[in-house]
Amino acid sequence: MANLTINGKTFTLDVEPDTPLLWAIRENAGLTGTKYGCGIAQCGACTVHMDGVAMRSCGVSVSEAEGKKITTIEGLASGDTLHKVQAAWIAKDVPQCGYCQSGMIMAVAALLAEKPKPTDADIDEAITNICRCGTFQQVREAIHTIASA
Repeated sequence: MANLTINGKTFTLDVEPDTPLLWAIRENAGLTGTKYGCGIAQCGACTVHMDGVAMRSCGVSVSEAEGKKITTIEGLASGDTLHKVQAAWIAKDVPQCGYCQSGMIMAVAALLAEKPKPTDADIDEAITNICRCGTFQQVREAIHTIASA
């Protein structure tokens, strides 16, 4: 059994301590916005926030996540108000297929929380998520739009 705080709600989940957080979020908590991409913490599709830090949930065990505040894409908005990154994604028409976008949005939200006006070098260093559709220029444009607002 594990107690996880996800999007401000406590979930008591019947999982082994070494279960990847990704699977606990998707399969046990029923929050499917966080995606499985590679399973080796490389692509970033599974990015969530743990205590405000972007983490690739496929590489984090449930035991490492206990006691931490976990935020998924479902918890990023505030009620009916989209997070500024989500709003910029729509305004700049960032997604194509959309599969990687929840992880990309979570990574960008963490970057902007740490550095509200990131340089291109900051973006290159922090946003290492993979987008097979190649939306990297749209992502960069959305980040700069938010930073200049």
